[in-house]
Amino acid sequence: MIVDDSIVARTVISRILEGHEAFDVVATAGHAGEALALLDQVRVDIILLDVEMPGMDGLTALPDLLARSHGARVLIVSSAAADGAAATIRALTLGAADTLLKPGAGNFAGRFAATLIERLLRIGHARPDPFGAVPAMPEPAEPRIAAETAPGNAPIACLAIGASTGGLHALADFFQELPADFSAPILITQHLPPVFMPYFASQLTEMAGRRAQVARDGMKLRPGELLVAPGDGHLGLVRIGSNVQVWIDRNPAPSGCLPSVDPMFAAIAAIYGSAAVAVVLTGMGRDGLIGAHNVASAGGEVLAQDSRTSVVWGMPGAVARAGLAAAVLPPAAIARRVAQRSGAARWN
Repeated sequence: MIVDDSIVARTVISRILEGHEAFDVVATAGHAGEALALLDQVRVDIILLDVEMPGMDGLTALPDLLARSHGARVLIVSSAAADGAAATIRALTLGAADTLLKPGAGNFAGRFAATLIERLLRIGHARPDPFGAVPAMPEPAEPRIAAETAPGNAPIACLAIGASTGGLHALADFFQELPADFSAPILITQHLPPVFMPYFASQLTEMAGRRAQVARDGMKLRPGELLVAPGDGHLGLVRIGSNVQVWIDRNPAPSGCLPSVDPMFAAIAAIYGSAAVAVVLTGMGRDGLIGAHNVASAGGEVLAQDSRTSVVWGMPGAVARAGLAAAVLPPAAIARRVAQRSGAARWN
């Protein structure tokens, strides 16, 4: 499906794709509302989506398009989708598979056409979610937690957050409620390609009101600072004397994700034990489930986002169903629960 308010763009892109045997254009739409209506009638594997359209813009519509299409892969094709642009980062964190800068009129042939075909072939042949996760909207209410516990009183030594599809909005809600005086180091793994991580860290700095950096080998954990997993490795930790330092783990993760939430959670469990807190936010699949087992087994606390506020209730749903979550809450409520943990963090 091609969704673009420009009839020229829809026509030219349709011709490019119809000339390739791997693709069938089953529908085109001039705005997001039309696309959503069409998805009740046709099944699509890939959606080409413009950002700037009248009425509902493409990024606002993206979560609904993912849900209505039952997880079709979305390629953002827009003049707003330059590398590092705010729209590009937001699209990827909302669940787009990739982005492509749309050229000006008259420049659709040649390099753009070849790049478009390459991107579509890549995302069309990408490994499907092995756990069959679907968007959260049809999901029933959260399973009952066997024994939802009250927030502990022990200081938090390290807070680790894992997120995927829809993570940017969830993180924004979380940090809006997290007090400025929360002083434990914060680790974040968000499923994004390596090239976008510096921009994502910059957005986190602005969003959270505290310094955020892409993690590198040997970096020391510092109170109140955010470290983001690089796109080409997992965020691990190692204790050297009295210091805890970053170790970028490049071994394959069981989830197949890169970066993966599991090694990060396993690291905080091994280093901090009962003083570790793991938060699982919206995302497809089950990344974080294995690491959540590690945290819970070490006596730490695991918190999961609820289905109502999740774009995809795959990752947090898996943790909740496994009975590992001490609470299943919206991101803002998770932040308030974290804030209830007493005093300054015992972070070293």
